[in-house]
Amino acid sequence: MAEGLTRQQLYDRIRASSKEEFILEEMTRLGFWARNTTQPSLPETLIRKEGELRRELNELLAEKQKYRNKEKLLADMRKERMAKAKLKRAETKKRNEEKKKARAAAWTEKKHLDIIYLGEEVSAGLNKIAPDETQLAKFGLPVFKDATALAAAMGITLGKLRFLAFNRKVAHTSHYQRFQIPKKSGGTRVISAPMPQLKAAQHWILENILYKIKNSDAAHGFVPGKSIVTNAAPHVGQDIVINIDLRDFFPSVPYKRVKGLFCKLGYAEQVATILGLICTEPEVDEILLDNRKYYVAKTERHLPQGAPTSPALTNLICFKLDRRFEGLAAKYGYAYTRYADDMTFSAKGEAADKAGQLLWSVKQVVKEEGFTIHPDKLKVMRQGDKREVTGIVVNEKISLDRDTLRKFRALLHQISKTGLAGKRWGKSKNIISSMEGFANYVYMVKPEQGTKLKETLAALLQREDIKAEARSLWTTGSTAPAATDAPAPADTPSAPQHPEGIPIAKETPAATNTPDKPWWDVL
Repeated sequence: MAEGLTRQQLYDRIRASSKEEFILEEMTRLGFWARNTTQPSLPETLIRKEGELRRELNELLAEKQKYRNKEKLLADMRKERMAKAKLKRAETKKRNEEKKKARAAAWTEKKHLDIIYLGEEVSAGLNKIAPDETQLAKFGLPVFKDATALAAAMGITLGKLRFLAFNRKVAHTSHYQRFQIPKKSGGTRVISAPMPQLKAAQHWILENILYKIKNSDAAHGFVPGKSIVTNAAPHVGQDIVINIDLRDFFPSVPYKRVKGLFCKLGYAEQVATILGLICTEPEVDEILLDNRKYYVAKTERHLPQGAPTSPALTNLICFKLDRRFEGLAAKYGYAYTRYADDMTFSAKGEAADKAGQLLWSVKQVVKEEGFTIHPDKLKVMRQGDKREVTGIVVNEKISLDRDTLRKFRALLHQISKTGLAGKRWGKSKNIISSMEGFANYVYMVKPEQGTKLKETLAALLQREDIKAEARSLWTTGSTAPAATDAPAPADTPSAPQHPEGIPIAKETPAATNTPDKPWWDVL
């Protein structure tokens, strides 16, 4: 037996070659067969050749045996392939799980550092964070590189900013409190008053962005240093005055148009998207299901009537419209001003005869700019008519409607005699606020008359019997069922009635003779 080999190893060596070849190797190793260093002897060559041929023959026989059973061969191949595939799937699954965990961790980290999703149909451009700093510098606007910088500038967390801007089709909470106020033309108008957190964010946008941009010269509503008085002044003493009102002014400005405005100012799409979402909202249906309230969006997002930012945004969006109207006014010899959605053209002499041509052109421009003229609020006032602009009479000089002033003085006289019971002024349930609002309105237009009315009203309200009656009305929550013959101040001026809470630029008292509060704010 060969030295160091087990019986099984010996058998394996003989089987791998041949018995003779194994004996030759062993005899040579043990010295019984002399080694020929130059060339092997013939017996040795034959033995080795026989071993090689035998090995080749064994391999061929084994290969032949393998191919005799094709089904087994295929089964073995399939089994081997499946084993490899199973192993590969396991490795792939493991890699995918590791990638998934890494992506989830990265997503969580990114959510803390950036805003990457704000709801359906509005999140496409949130990855674009490169602002046009040249354009922003042109308007003197602050630069925000991304949502994180915007949140820091606003003094809120990134999570709070995401919460205020998120676009939900169905939500459990609402950022707005909705109520209705009566319209001058009949019916009611839905006011969407923002809740405190959103309102604070909108005020920040108003003060730090919107108020920094110059409006057109024709815009007088919600513009610093201007008022309904400056809006009416260019139309005093004209032969013809044309008032045009736009239908559904704020709701006709969609979210995409607001976002586009912020993009044109130079903000990156991410920041423009967030600003546009904060300043818009859809109309919603309130649904109670399983004792839980749901707010379901029924329209696309648009400017809400009641948000502080809506008037300033419409002024900027209407900049092109104003420029086109200024061109038309110059072409036909007219003066033009706009107060919110109330547009006024006026002229005298031969230009007054071109009103038809002007109106045709105006309708085309309004349509092209995405608005609609309210057919019931288009007024053409000529010589002989009482010509009014935003509630101010402009026939010969700036003045107020005499009948309304007479009825207001009569109301003050009746209150001094018989108290507040059974009295009403306007459509508000709070007669005192309505009277104070009208007195401030008169003071803004005619300071001398307004001062006298405010003094008379203040004296009345200082009387103990009037104070007691007012406290009683506030405590019981009752309102006066019967009215005097005084009409509502909202029925008399044609100025648009704005909800409480909409801020405007601070007026300059010396220049515009404005009261401490805007008249629409108090009304």
